[in-house]
Amino acid sequence: MRILGIETSCDETGIAIYDEEKGLIAHELYSQIEMHADYGGVVPELASRDHVKKAIPLIKSCLAKAHMTKDDIDGVAYTAGPGLIGALMVGTTVGRSLAYAWNVPAIAVNHMEGHLLAPMLEDTPPEFPFVALLVSGGHTQLIEVRQVGSYKILGESIDDAAGEAFDKTAKLLGLDYPGGPKLSKMALKGTKGRFKFPRPMTDRPGMDFSFSGLKTFAANTIRDNDDSEQTRADIAFAFQEAVVDTLAIKSRRALKETGLKTLIVAGGVSANRYLRDQLAATLKKMGGKVYYPRTEFCTDNGAMIAYAGMQRLKNGEAQGLGVKCQPRWPIDQLPPIKAC
Repeated sequence: MRILGIETSCDETGIAIYDEEKGLIAHELYSQIEMHADYGGVVPELASRDHVKKAIPLIKSCLAKAHMTKDDIDGVAYTAGPGLIGALMVGTTVGRSLAYAWNVPAIAVNHMEGHLLAPMLEDTPPEFPFVALLVSGGHTQLIEVRQVGSYKILGESIDDAAGEAFDKTAKLLGLDYPGGPKLSKMALKGTKGRFKFPRPMTDRPGMDFSFSGLKTFAANTIRDNDDSEQTRADIAFAFQEAVVDTLAIKSRRALKETGLKTLIVAGGVSANRYLRDQLAATLKKMGGKVYYPRTEFCTDNGAMIAYAGMQRLKNGEAQGLGVKCQPRWPIDQLPPIKAC
């Protein structure tokens, strides 16, 4: 089975072809970062229009790279949510239309399920069951995963997601969009211990997250100190340390509560090197193991959508001719299917 995956949930157009036997055959990715950087964040209307321009050319390029034609494709998977409604509509209409024209089944994929299953694209994927930490610009969630589709949310952010907090704090530090990676780079020059940020909601039971207060704490710290490069780096270090410590503490709680020893981390923030090092240390102490997708598949991409779509199509699921997007689509509402 060969699946064409289409990802257009936000500001990246991702296309990929996944073969059930051979794995990932080809993938293409176009990022709109340069365009949105002028505005300091994603402009939904501009994102949608750019997906319209890029989707079909990238599909053609992906087929050419794989030395395939439409006749080699057995199904089309596309992101139908969560995400920006206009951007989702582009991928959904393109994907559903191609499936109809090619006379193959179409499947709507949950964007977060795509991220959750991204580590399965690696040569040594994790085995079920495990705890998943999904950390991106729009979501921060801890999920108990027993099999594909069997998802129990253990905790999630009640306000800003981790990635969103990174970007907002980076903006306060005068860094350009997207600020998260730039803040992490700045933090490399920071001094440990000069500033101490709180670890929100770690002093109470539960696994929910709250990062908006850290942004306010950072704003006050920036206001009350000099604007030297070293001070800004020290603040960046303290902020990143607080976010990562919070994620590690909550992940440890989730593993202890479920009795599991395997953690997978996915989403854009999972590419953060400091986070990876801290979680590796945490899991080593617990006698467990942590898995990630490769860096290029931490952010939005078509490969994860193609893979997730293949699992759903193999389960006998398929979309009708209607076109439906869900800007909000909780992952725990998905039906369970057999493990990969």
